[in-house]
Amino acid sequence: MNRLATVLTRQILVFLLVGAAQLALDSTVFICSTALGVSVVPGKLLGRVSGAILGYWLNGRYTFAENGVARLSGRHLRRFVIAWLCLTAISATLLYVIAARVGLHAAWWANPLVEAFLAAIGFVVWRQWVYR
Repeated sequence: MNRLATVLTRQILVFLLVGAAQLALDSTVFICSTALGVSVVPGKLLGRVSGAILGYWLNGRYTFAENGVARLSGRHLRRFVIAWLCLTAISATLLYVIAARVGLHAAWWANPLVEAFLAAIGFVVWRQWVYR
């Protein structure tokens, strides 16, 4: 494999591992907060904020670092926040619609699917824009 393919393969694998950790944290916070009575959108925001903090650091430090060197700056953080807000709006809206139409438990089950869909979009955004 050429260097680009090797780097891309490593980034995808690490991104998936980081994403699994984010999803576990996001889902746990979302389910626990809504089970305790927090409504769907604020509960989803709590989950995504928790996952975002973890993901920003791990992806900047390990996934998209060049030669193992983290290069997180204010510019990276600003871009991350903009992209994250857009993806969070999509996530919260989708889960709100699912909860309103099918019920809260359906939104709990749909959460990992919604996040997996957004992760595919997020990988491209993080790689090409946020951590560049």
